[in-house]
This record gives sequence, C-alpha cells and structure tokens, in this order.
Amino acid sequence: MRQLILVFLLGISFQIFAQSSKHLNLEDGKAIQGYDPVAYFSNKAVKGNKQTSFNYRGAVYYFSSEANQQKFKANPSKYEPQYGGWCAFAMGDYGKKVEIDPETFKIVDGKLYLFYNAYFNNTLKSWNKDEKNLKAKADKNWSTLIK
Repeated sequence: MRQLILVFLLGISFQIFAQSSKHLNLEDGKAIQGYDPVAYFSNKAVKGNKQTSFNYRGAVYYFSSEANQQKFKANPSKYEPQYGGWCAFAMGDYGKKVEIDPETFKIVDGKLYLFYNAYFNNTLKSWNKDEKNLKAKADKNWSTLIK
C-alpha cells in the first residue's frame, strides 16, 4: 500500500512540475537568461552564476551571491518575474509570449517585470506610457494563458 501511495505522489509531483514550468521563459532551463532575480530589487541587472543556482518549480535561477540565493529561497514569489519571465508589454498589449532583454526591467508594486528591447524597440518605453491599463490586460491575458 505504501508503495502505491508513493508512486501516486511521485506521479502527481511530476505533473505539477511539468505544468508549472511549461509556461516559463527558460533558456536551457535557466530563468531570466541566468540573471539574478534578487539583484533587480537593488535596481541592478546582474548575471548570476551556476555555483549559486537554485531549482524552483522547474526553473533554475542563478544568483550573484549566496545571500541573494537565501533571500530567494525564503520568499520565491517575491522575486520571481511576472508573466513567467516573458515581456510584460507584449503580454498586456496582445497576450503573447515574447522574449526579453534581461537588462530592461521595472519593479512595480514590489514585483519584477521584464521587457523586450532590441532593433530600436524598447517596449519598456511603451509600457510606461500606459502602465496601468497594460498591467491590467497583462494580468488577465496571463491568467487565461496558463489555464
């Protein structure tokens, strides 16, 4: 009986793991292209390193220090990027998953938002012009997308 319960729990764990990571913006399993999610809250985009990485919900987060890793472990939801790490502007404007530039970001109400910035198109500038409306639309689009 114990073995049956263990197999059942492992099966459910695998399903939860697969569901939670399938919507994330991952590059070879890395979240935020290897940037430290905690460093953003000091208004800096800093590359993390493999030695201080941590696997959370199917994504590997890299940190620039053990202190930042410990902060993340204590409260991952505080530091995780919104919309699975996809471009916040694109999620709000047309509900699509669009790649990001990890050095183009904004902290809004204590949450990390990332943006596409390439080919003369910095979507953070567009986001700033209509942030309240775009954020509301992005929240709605994201909740629909992950169902």
